[in-house]
Amino acid sequence: MRRLMNAAALAGLTSICSPAFADDDLSSIRAEIDAMRSEYQSRISELEARLAEAESRAANAEATANSAQRAVAAAPAVVPAPRQTVAASRPARTGDNAFNPAISVVLNGQYTASSEDPDGVGMPGFALDEEAGRPERGFNLGESEVVLTANIDPTLYGNLTFALTPEGEVEVEEAYIQTTALGGGVTLRGGRLFSGIGYLNEVHGHNWSFSDQPLPYRAFLGGQYGDDGVQMRWLAPLDQYVEFGAELYKGDSFPAGGAANGGTGTQAVWVRTGGDIGDSSSWLASASYMNAEAEDREIDGSLFTGSETLGIVSFVYKWAPGGNRRDRNLTLSGEYFFDTMDGDYDAVAVNLDRSGWYAQGVYQFRRRWSAGLRYAAMSPDNVPAALAGSALDADGLDPWAVTALLEFDTSEFGRLRAQFTHDETGPIENDEFRLQYTVIYGPHSAHRY
Repeated sequence: MRRLMNAAALAGLTSICSPAFADDDLSSIRAEIDAMRSEYQSRISELEARLAEAESRAANAEATANSAQRAVAAAPAVVPAPRQTVAASRPARTGDNAFNPAISVVLNGQYTASSEDPDGVGMPGFALDEEAGRPERGFNLGESEVVLTANIDPTLYGNLTFALTPEGEVEVEEAYIQTTALGGGVTLRGGRLFSGIGYLNEVHGHNWSFSDQPLPYRAFLGGQYGDDGVQMRWLAPLDQYVEFGAELYKGDSFPAGGAANGGTGTQAVWVRTGGDIGDSSSWLASASYMNAEAEDREIDGSLFTGSETLGIVSFVYKWAPGGNRRDRNLTLSGEYFFDTMDGDYDAVAVNLDRSGWYAQGVYQFRRRWSAGLRYAAMSPDNVPAALAGSALDADGLDPWAVTALLEFDTSEFGRLRAQFTHDETGPIENDEFRLQYTVIYGPHSAHRY
């Protein structure tokens, strides 16, 4: 275009300044201008043709897409394959794995030395379940686990945990399904499972801070309460963490027995709340209640028919500098138990109010190294004269025990532990020393707070 303007200006200037120019020179200039005009017109035509071609291709592509969309809409619905993602409304589960189900193994073994023979030793004032006694002397396997977990489909998750006992038996420890997409913060779980009461009850043994459960768990829950039943959880839509739970169980496990009330012998409810304190600290508090009905529950030849109601108040505090637990961290926890036993024990009417508590702390003072201390005590009740000398007769004793541990973690998946306990839960003092190893291999669920 600039060339065209220059030529026109030149033509004008020439006509003014040199009217004597020959006609053939003017004709030459006009011819050049016409050639330039023709060139630009050709380029414009070429661009218009390319634009028309592009619009045609776009129209054809849109028509093809619409046809494909109509074909998909007319085809039968296809159920999507189960995804390996986990709904946000429930705790994180076993991570991505090439297999379905994911399989993990926990190996747990120990050596135990004690000053008193553990056979037949109980806890005066409390009828202990067979699972709540002291460990055998010497080497034993402990309780190892094989765990199978999977997202069954987009709405259900499944867990199956086999326990390998020191006696070489295989038991079903947990076997349940759980919803993942109910919405509204509601989660349902059904099958065989550990109750959510208290702080430690639903924690598997390989994740305990000490090698054994505190005295109140042993006395009131047989170590851990697990049974066949259903559980409902509701996570409140609040900035503050608040979760409610309600449970109904068959009532075949201690402290229940005999599957009373048509197989609904145990009921439990609980509530938890917690939060952060700055960047380095957090806390969790909970309150739990359980009612367990027993029909001819037998322990060491003695029968009990009646009910046991149990209340638990729990508190946990955790600290790690800047929220980084890798090098240093501290966990303090404690629980108070209050139990009422009302019914007939060996045909003698009883109404006993008993309690117990523990407090413990575990401090990781450097990477992989931790030390812990725990104190636990029990308060039995007086029994009728007809039950003097029975398991419920404390004979003036208030059982207590203190435990210390030193732990070295070989990695996230391996642990070596040395634990010492001074135990005055019976008429004769007992000193107990344990060496324990725990290893985990295969994908494993994240541990609870």
